[in-house]
Amino acid sequence: MVDIPERMKAVICHGPENYTLEEIDVPKPGPGELLVRVEAVGICASDLKCYHGAAKFWGDANRPAWAETEVVPGHEFVGIVVQGDEQALQARGVEIGDRVTAEQIVPCWECRYCVRGQYWMCGPHDMHGFKRANPGAMAEYMVYSTAALVHKISKDLPPAHAAFVEPLSCSLHAVERANITFDDTVVVAGAGPIGLGMIAGAKAKNPLRVIALDVAPNKLELAKQCGADLTFNIAETDAVQAVKDLTDGYGADVYIEGTGHPSAVPQGLNLLRKLGTYVEYSVFGSDVTVDWSIISDDKELNVLGAHLGPHTWPAAIKMLESGVLPLDKICTHQLPLDKFQEGLDLVSDGAKSIKVSLLP
Repeated sequence: MVDIPERMKAVICHGPENYTLEEIDVPKPGPGELLVRVEAVGICASDLKCYHGAAKFWGDANRPAWAETEVVPGHEFVGIVVQGDEQALQARGVEIGDRVTAEQIVPCWECRYCVRGQYWMCGPHDMHGFKRANPGAMAEYMVYSTAALVHKISKDLPPAHAAFVEPLSCSLHAVERANITFDDTVVVAGAGPIGLGMIAGAKAKNPLRVIALDVAPNKLELAKQCGADLTFNIAETDAVQAVKDLTDGYGADVYIEGTGHPSAVPQGLNLLRKLGTYVEYSVFGSDVTVDWSIISDDKELNVLGAHLGPHTWPAAIKMLESGVLPLDKICTHQLPLDKFQEGLDLVSDGAKSIKVSLLP
């Protein structure tokens, strides 16, 4: 029998740049739900954009707010099952004491997308850590609802490494959207947590070459350890020209954008060959303007979006458990929950960390 306290510490979002550490009741699981003691929760770039009030989350003149207040943030997490009825355990194939994670999206299973199996584009689009209905993991305990998609993950991994499954699943989905072939030159923009996963995933597809772009020498070195054949520091090298020089003037076959910086968009359009493939994963903090004639009249590009990590979680878990990724170097900072602000600031700075996690 696991001793579960009545109260717990949790970070609460009251609005942009208004997050506080509070003591609240430990949630009680309902029928078919799991209560999980949180071991680790990663801080994502989208968490940071939400914190700083990006219109995608809080709305503007062109869109309504999506994020809600009075919510526990955190959608990259792992934890230990501490409570759940027989229905909850059997439905997920888990036992008390297992380490589990859940996908970010909590599908409604009733809308057009869910009914057609496209659950990651669920119409209501409830996600852990952004909506009151499904609080996130910046807390000591959380509930996985009956709608949540739950996966077991090895206890042999350090908690922060195991929590990296969420960004890695996203990276792998972006790679799958690219339909990479053996003779492709693949360029990944950004060597942060998402970009490094993209590099590893692209390398696993065994293309002709994988090229990583970034401005930080330490991140580019890490990109090589994740599988990049070549790296270019875009502060020192004209990436468009460098890629064209490598490809007889044609350009890259595939460009996967994982920086969230507006300048990375025209960079990708310009360094792709005609009939190339552009995959956009990032969440942008502001609108991006490009010359759309490059996409149409100039090159007839395939431009694809990528969202979340549908059907890639088992592969991401396998990759983490295999030890192929240099997780000790990727997961650079682990902080206690009461230092959540320091964690947000580290992610905001960008230069001092790769992946920052909180350990409740």
